[in-house]
Amino acid sequence: MSEDTCGDTFVKPDVETKDDTKAGNYFVSNYPPFSFWGEEDTPCVESLLNSPEPGDAPLGLYYHVPFCRKRCHFCYFRVYTDKNSSDIRRYLSATMQELRQYAERPYLSGRKLKYVYFGGGTPSYLSAQQLTELTDGMKAIMPWDETEEVTFECEPGTLTEKKLEVIKNFGVTRLSLGIENFSDHVLDINGRAHRSPEVFRAYEFARGLGFDNINVDLIAGMLDETDENWVDSVGKVIDLSPDCVTIYQMEIPFNTTIYKTMKEGGKLAAPVADWPTKRRWADYAFSELENAGYTVTSAYTAVKDPEATKFVYRDRLWTGADMVSLGVASFGHLGGIHYQNLIHIDDYIKKVEEGGAPVRRALLTTEEERFLRELILQFKLGRVNLGYFRDKFGEKVEERFSEILADLEQLGDISREGDELVLTREALLRVDSMLHRFFLPKHRDSRYV
Repeated sequence: MSEDTCGDTFVKPDVETKDDTKAGNYFVSNYPPFSFWGEEDTPCVESLLNSPEPGDAPLGLYYHVPFCRKRCHFCYFRVYTDKNSSDIRRYLSATMQELRQYAERPYLSGRKLKYVYFGGGTPSYLSAQQLTELTDGMKAIMPWDETEEVTFECEPGTLTEKKLEVIKNFGVTRLSLGIENFSDHVLDINGRAHRSPEVFRAYEFARGLGFDNINVDLIAGMLDETDENWVDSVGKVIDLSPDCVTIYQMEIPFNTTIYKTMKEGGKLAAPVADWPTKRRWADYAFSELENAGYTVTSAYTAVKDPEATKFVYRDRLWTGADMVSLGVASFGHLGGIHYQNLIHIDDYIKKVEEGGAPVRRALLTTEEERFLRELILQFKLGRVNLGYFRDKFGEKVEERFSEILADLEQLGDISREGDELVLTREALLRVDSMLHRFFLPKHRDSRYV
């Protein structure tokens, strides 16, 4: 169920996100919900990988780097801040062994990677030498010569000009800087490791090296964020003039240190901006970016040149591409099967070193669930092409969801433009709270993770 306890108080996430920020996961990153994935479907992954015919979907790779200088108070990812160089070397070696295991399987045999994503944690925490050895090893096992995009997440304080040069040279085309805010006070109280001078230095180095696509992240609703601070941060981003800007609205999942503090104090509401404020801040940012020549391309992103600046990882994944996942707690998707690796680093490394598959849980989806997954995720783009779903799944979205769509249209959230459903800006800013209406009945009112 979608519930947890905070002291002796019952907590149910506010899916509609109308008022205060309560604990829970609201951002819909996949479908069906992770809480429906289990051990019983893990053999399906092995069965698929050993199928005699290789898959024909575009193939990508996600690599999880679980190391950070500090753990942010709002972070809910699997990260470690206490690992030494020996621990890191052992982890990198295990991921290479995991990749070799994948490359040898018939389902993946002979296929070329179309996109690669380094996420974390902090991929830029690794040294220049570690990154060179890692990526050389990856390319030798599964070539990158046909990749459309290689994305690399960075914490600005870990970047030097030399490290950025190495990152550029091994093929990164999309550099993502986790800035989040430009106030050193806000960064400090939220547990961020970097400070604003490191942002400007890293960005200047990256621009000088000629990266094709630089993305910067901001978070609306961090601890102690104010209207004045938000306006200042948006202005500084526009002054930097990155190729892409990603804006997230703060949520407080149950495994964050902020929630731990809430629970100890018996609090239901998080000490951050409420949802109306966060939506107002995100709207202000997108409006200012549009005034500066950007185009809003999803609920979270604005790009300077939509024709030249793409996000292949997102677009491929949201249209059913395959993705191999490497590393502790990482998520993958192959042939309609979702899966996640073991969530503790020692368990993950031990399993791989023993020659086993480190998959912890999985879900073999139905054709209906695959259709709904793509529909739900593509709503986040603000436009849904009805012809796409008729052609690929034989589904007439406008008929199947006629009542829901009529209600959304009456509310002024959505309109029909030719063969597309188009969300209003106001609806796009709270799209994650709307998506549950398209879930199958068994998946509604369930805990998301």
